[in-house]
Amino acid sequence: MVERRIDHVEVEIDGVRRAVAIDLEESPLGWLARRRGRDGRSFIAPVQLIAGERLRADFTRAGMAPRLTANWDAVTRADRAGGAAGLNASEAMLAARQRVGRALEAAGPEFSGLLMDVCCFLKGLEQVEQERCWPNRTAKVVLALGLDRLARHYGLSAAARGPARARTRAWKAAEGAGGEGA
Repeated sequence: MVERRIDHVEVEIDGVRRAVAIDLEESPLGWLARRRGRDGRSFIAPVQLIAGERLRADFTRAGMAPRLTANWDAVTRADRAGGAAGLNASEAMLAARQRVGRALEAAGPEFSGLLMDVCCFLKGLEQVEQERCWPNRTAKVVLALGLDRLARHYGLSAAARGPARARTRAWKAAEGAGGEGA
């Protein structure tokens, strides 16, 4: 029996935060997140993994993967829950398709095909390099750039950023304004 490595990642979809289970053995992104370079850092950052898995989750919800068997969705109840609060299955699928479209548009034409191949169709980097006639080890670099754009689209970053120091504010009334003796 093969032991699966399931990890839980929290993503925000339509303003609702949810825990999503990912199979690290199945996903090429999971493989890249577990591997370390010579400098000891993983090949992709946690925010890149989350962004790629979020794209994959929306792709799966949208029913965009090619079907290998018959489609039995028409036989099921039309009003069943589709994943997003208040949406039926068709509306949830349409919303997921729109999210995928916006994410790929934000990634740009340079990265959208690669993101689809690796994140959604689960192609390995060697296979992508062979299909695109790229030199060895280039897909990893291009994928990292694409995942960075995807993470930026989703509003993800490795660290919280803000001003070095916030402006000081005082919440006291001005002298003589409605106090005692007025």
